[in-house]
Amino acid sequence: MATANKNLSEYDKATIPSAKNFRFGIVVSEWNSEITEGLYNGAMEALLDCGASKENIVRWNVPGSYELVFGSKKMIATQNLDAVIAIGSVIQGETKHFDFVCSATAQGIKDLNVITDTPVIFCVLTDNNLQQAIDRSGGIHGNKGSEAAIAAIKMAALGN
Repeated sequence: MATANKNLSEYDKATIPSAKNFRFGIVVSEWNSEITEGLYNGAMEALLDCGASKENIVRWNVPGSYELVFGSKKMIATQNLDAVIAIGSVIQGETKHFDFVCSATAQGIKDLNVITDTPVIFCVLTDNNLQQAIDRSGGIHGNKGSEAAIAAIKMAALGN
């Protein structure tokens, strides 16, 4: 859990490999788009700041977080990428739907990391309420998208 003084957007560029020669995929859920667009913007900003070029970043949209796994799988199969960032937002409601979507999405992304040679970064907010999601997608806690981009760069470097 993010603490009140943890800013998810902070990173030390000196400790991060250059992203200049890597290709990245970003799969973005359209559900809770006000949150996922903020996460996408944070990821893009960090990738570009660390040397990635816009031409080496591919974006695909999927309807919801549950579909991130299939979107990531197809992107890996067709786009020749060094890493994929799966961006989504699931906010607790009144039913168990939240639990099923969160669990399936997390397990599916884990499975992709086991069965493919392309790292897939889990950038799916699973919050209790909208305010928590806002706080972590560019709000008071910074941007989980930035943190995911840094993880993608480090994992791409590990794989090369």
